[in-house]
Amino acid sequence: GAFMPERAFAYDAGYDLRTPREFLLPPSSDMGDGWQVIDTGVHMMIPPGHVGFLKSKSGLNVNYCITSDGTIDAGYTGSIRVKLYNHGNQWKHFKAGDKISQIVILPIITPDLELVDNLPETDRGDNGFGSTGK
Repeated sequence: GAFMPERAFAYDAGYDLRTPREFLLPPSSDMGDGWQVIDTGVHMMIPPGHVGFLKSKSGLNVNYCITSDGTIDAGYTGSIRVKLYNHGNQWKHFKAGDKISQIVILPIITPDLELVDNLPETDRGDNGFGSTGK
């Protein structure tokens, strides 16, 4: 029952993932925790030196406050499962074949890590959130 991942347009970065089954996603403010894991039934081979990022569909996010996020590493060949979060206040009905997330495949850099006692000083240092002003 899996659907082949597809890009809607030639220049799209993400391949759409669809649900193979019908389901209801409750809001976080209602019964349940407002999330559900959907097994897409899709298996793929991410090339070595790459990663697949699961990203929210913009329409689900903007129109229904539904998000998804995840990482698929190279070497994983199991079924891709998507965790959907409903941050809105309405139940959302999905039918088999509806788009629920997208996977964006990107090259990655995996440098060797080195354990050190101190890091060199920089202009920013350890100044984090909000440190650059408004």
